[in-house]
Amino acid sequence: MRFSDLSISDEAQLLFGQAPNPVRTKNGMTIGGGVVCPELNFTLPPMSVTAETMPEVRAQYQEIIRGTLSRASELHVPGVVVEFETVPQMCENPDWAVELTNVLLEGMETERAASGLASVLRITPNDLREMVRPPRMRSGPLVDATLTTFERTAAAGAELLSIESVGGKEVHDDALLRCDLPGVLFALTVLGVRDMQFLWTQIAGIAARHGAVAAGDTACGFGNTAMVLAERKYIPRVFAAVVRAISAVRSLVAYECGASGPGKDCGYENPFLKAITGFPMAMEGKSSACAHLSPVGNVAAATCDTWSNESVQNIKMLSGMAPVVSMEQLAYDCRLMNAATADGPASARQLRDWLSVGDAAVDPQALILAPRNVIRISRAIVSAHTHLAAGVAAARAAIDIIRGAHRTGECPLADREAGWLDMMSAALDTVPSDEGQFIAEQYSGTTAELCRTEEYGL
Repeated sequence: MRFSDLSISDEAQLLFGQAPNPVRTKNGMTIGGGVVCPELNFTLPPMSVTAETMPEVRAQYQEIIRGTLSRASELHVPGVVVEFETVPQMCENPDWAVELTNVLLEGMETERAASGLASVLRITPNDLREMVRPPRMRSGPLVDATLTTFERTAAAGAELLSIESVGGKEVHDDALLRCDLPGVLFALTVLGVRDMQFLWTQIAGIAARHGAVAAGDTACGFGNTAMVLAERKYIPRVFAAVVRAISAVRSLVAYECGASGPGKDCGYENPFLKAITGFPMAMEGKSSACAHLSPVGNVAAATCDTWSNESVQNIKMLSGMAPVVSMEQLAYDCRLMNAATADGPASARQLRDWLSVGDAAVDPQALILAPRNVIRISRAIVSAHTHLAAGVAAARAAIDIIRGAHRTGECPLADREAGWLDMMSAALDTVPSDEGQFIAEQYSGTTAELCRTEEYGL
């Protein structure tokens, strides 16, 4: 499936909690149907995960699910998405992932029986394939373990299937550090796209076999890596913003292969995907500061359908355990958004715009996530006829938006940042329209040492 039109073409309709194609879960939750729900993500405190420690690991997950859902019920949340991100040892040993999936599902059912709280489980196995370099993306025990974890946890009852996949990352990391825009395009729209097509065909098949939902991927290892490097002043913020726009082309492939949302929280490219597909999207922002810092803390909420904390360790804080604290923070954020929606479309748009304008004025990475700019970049993507052309079009649209906002003073840039706009435009001019020629140009030197082309079907 290729998307050639926008599902949401009017920025006024690009709002939190509302998606043209909502997802309905088995327990009756509707995601994207007018209400924003918390999506809680959590992990273990610093500890080893081994056969010997599995009883303690199990106890940790039991404590987390009891405490967080009890607090959600007390705060009258309309429903909760619980995300279980495995750690690598759990994916290498799928029995452990299944055991903990059952722990979480049992805790969710216990709270539903006690208070009526609706909840749904998202499973996010690790992409183990990056554990060897050059990665083996389509063959070998690591890809088998990842797909087995999907298969078995879906069979156990995990309903939403997601992953932070890494196809092309071995090339992207190098290109990012060199601010090599053609290299970024090669990693995301050639290698990344091919890997997404392979991987999401498998995940969609698993979902279909078990009555689950192929929910969506995230370019966390690409766009979020760029964001963190820019935050640390290793690369320009404008470069990170353009990487984010291009990453939408790669993540869109999950939906071309049958995914239907809600897209995973750490995909800050998700607003583009929502505009294109109409499917609901998870987002994270200021409430994910427990996991990482970002310049998009408010604007990320402008178009969310579930609102996430990214991930938090199960450690003690003054008020309680950290996952419980995150649940409370998310619940109050969602309550505000839902109150605005209940007050009518004008109020919802007003809150959305307030969430957007402050962030967009100070960072180009936030600027491109403002709803009107999301529509513009998304339109550029669907107007292209190949993934490579879509990546180039997204990059050019992002550069034009940032240049215009700098010129008008809407988002002023430091001189060292502004100079990169022309350099990036010039780099895009060197990218041939013929994909075969582009691959031949890119696959040489360092790139040839970093990846195995046969693992991408090249």
